[in-house]
Amino acid sequence: MAAVRRLTIGEALREAIAEEMRRDPEVFLLGEDIGVEGGFGGAFGVYLGLVEEFGHERIIDTPISEKVIAGAAVGAAVLGMRPVADVQYADFLFECMDELVNQAAKLRYMSGGKIRVPMVMRAPVGATTRGAQHGQCPESYFVHVPGLKVVAPSDAYHAKGILKSAIRDDNPVLVFEHKLLYGSKGREAAGGLDLTAEVPAEEYLVPIGKAVIKRPGADVTLVATHVSLYRSLAAADLLARDGIECEVIDPLTLLPLDGDTIFGSVRRTGRLVVVHEDSLTGGWGAEIAARAADECLSYLDGPVKRVASKDAPAPAAPVLEQAVLPQVADIVAAVREAVA
Repeated sequence: MAAVRRLTIGEALREAIAEEMRRDPEVFLLGEDIGVEGGFGGAFGVYLGLVEEFGHERIIDTPISEKVIAGAAVGAAVLGMRPVADVQYADFLFECMDELVNQAAKLRYMSGGKIRVPMVMRAPVGATTRGAQHGQCPESYFVHVPGLKVVAPSDAYHAKGILKSAIRDDNPVLVFEHKLLYGSKGREAAGGLDLTAEVPAEEYLVPIGKAVIKRPGADVTLVATHVSLYRSLAAADLLARDGIECEVIDPLTLLPLDGDTIFGSVRRTGRLVVVHEDSLTGGWGAEIAARAADECLSYLDGPVKRVASKDAPAPAAPVLEQAVLPQVADIVAAVREAVA
């Protein structure tokens, strides 16, 4: 029987990167504070120990300039390498919008398929009492961009497998991970749930573009990512006591979206609730809601509901942050409205 361990997302991501660097000499890392020997392995410890194995030629510390990181990654990818770029906070992606949106996303199309851009950019998201410039969830900005792939893993098993797939992909892939899910802090944020997951020791891949049903149910479809996924699972447990069975889906990939799984579920349950930590207005949940209305209207038995952060900058004060973020009680209330 194959060996299986329980890993955190941070440990799983580190394994994925190390395995791909051993497999392919064209894979290299670049980012801030990732290559300090004996250091902390980047802002959240994902790269611990990698510089000792792979050296500074493949673990490249950069200046504090996200434009440099993104531009160098695009250039290296165009020339045949497979860069894995790191930004310490997803908020800083706004510093490199031209490189990502106008260059990485469009070069393959503009060259008639002759130019490939096989790059990955990892970006931690989510409010963690760090305030308005270090706590955003900007996934929706990039879901709007043809030519990019956008993934958002929420557990260690899928994080490892989909990162390996992203590194092997010939297109630019943005990987958004929630800061609270890297390690033990996420346990408290998600209501005490165990955020480790079983991860096989042997190699495996998780495909990009395929959602995961985390909990089957017949009464309402709940679609959520990151910490909101765990809060949705907690809400589903509470609702089950009253006989309301939620089918909880982790989309895992936001672009391209797995419509077959998500809207197939909506057609079975007749109801849809989408939950995310991004702001309500213009969040990726709005796209899923609109497509459900377009593709599943005759199946819907109740209103499509969205549960999201209030349209406000992420506060630094913990009590205000909790007031802005979607909570388990908000999800329960939305489901009850959908099934009423």
